[in-house]
Amino acid sequence: MSELPVVVVGAGPVGLAAAAHLVERGLRPLVLEAGPRAGAAVAGWHHVRLFSAWLELVDPAARRLLERSGWTAPPADHHPTGAEWAAGYLEPLAEALGEHVRFGARVVGAARRGRDRVVDAGRDDEPLTVHVETTGGEERIPARAVVDASGTWGSPNPLGGDGLPAVGERAAADRIAYRVPDLVAEAERYAGKRTAVAGSGHSALTALVALAGLADRHPGTHVTWLLRRGAVGAAFGGGEADQLPARGALGLRAAAAARAGHVEVVTGFRTGAVEREGERLVLRSQDGRRLDPVDEVVALTGFRPDHSWLSEVRLDLDPVLGAPTRLAPLIDPNVHSCGTVEPHGADELRQPEAGVYVVGMKSYGRAPTFLALTGYEQVRSVVAEIAGDHEGAERVELVLPETGVCGGSGVFDAAEPGSGGCCGGPAVADLTLTAPAARP
Repeated sequence: MSELPVVVVGAGPVGLAAAAHLVERGLRPLVLEAGPRAGAAVAGWHHVRLFSAWLELVDPAARRLLERSGWTAPPADHHPTGAEWAAGYLEPLAEALGEHVRFGARVVGAARRGRDRVVDAGRDDEPLTVHVETTGGEERIPARAVVDASGTWGSPNPLGGDGLPAVGERAAADRIAYRVPDLVAEAERYAGKRTAVAGSGHSALTALVALAGLADRHPGTHVTWLLRRGAVGAAFGGGEADQLPARGALGLRAAAAARAGHVEVVTGFRTGAVEREGERLVLRSQDGRRLDPVDEVVALTGFRPDHSWLSEVRLDLDPVLGAPTRLAPLIDPNVHSCGTVEPHGADELRQPEAGVYVVGMKSYGRAPTFLALTGYEQVRSVVAEIAGDHEGAERVELVLPETGVCGGSGVFDAAEPGSGGCCGGPAVADLTLTAPAARP
């Protein structure tokens, strides 16, 4: 089966990096991307600026491949937007990979040829097969290995506080956004309006800062920030203690917006229902509290992996996070909230189905705070193992910038990852916010 391609699912930054490593190892990758271009998911947040600078956003093998084609690296210390990352790196990388990348190819299944996941007999003698839908019809592609770098962008978490859609959430879908709003293209939707933002991660902070800026220009713009945790705590991040300065600065800007009165904070609010009140929406918490009506809701409560197309291969996934079982303890947000993880690679990412690996954001399951550097090191290790270089696969080195915020075991709300104590930086511990009471 060595003559078969290694199928990589997803032409995002981690999937394309995997392909670059495969080419460098003399192996044949085939990247299958459902979208029309490289970084199709990145296009969904094209207007958002990354915390990482270019230095941390380019995979080493990809850089070597690009430089051979005459590519000039952007300034190492510049923080690109999603659109700049795609145009300046992902699209040129896909072009350099040439025929190894196919667009408009949606992977809908993977299996061992002629065997469902129950059958043992003859399993190791058959290649994997990847089931693909294209505009030209269905295909079955045999593969020596499958690297799942399909991400989680297509599966946002719902607004409901129990992980399922709140009552009325689906019916109000026209007024609920599950992505950071583009306030250049969508200014009219939010300007002069009342908006509720749900979520405690960096996406929520990005939305808060953008909407607060809109409030400066458009009187009547009001933002309510909904936190499931009982107190603001470290929700604004590590501030100056964050080793990614842009990430720390974002939290400080959000804190300043709250101090200035642009952001109203409601804590301990787990959405149970979304009700219509004329042209507006009313959010009701699971404990019965009722917020003042809003015009729009931005639900930024994270993402989750979709393993449905892997239903016929044998997987070993953590029952809580949906991450590979051996990786889960290293990234569990009930224990960890720093930007550091223990070194990990092929050993933690391989699945019981020989030749199947889950990498990139999808490997983190529901855990937050995934960095491109993590994905690049993951695929370097995975490709080394596929190539038979087991020593190289085991030699995993990963040092990530700390967030400046971390909690010890058991010190924070399991339903709200990262709400624990501090890693030793000043963060925004001096910030005092009084949460307004919701209507009974």
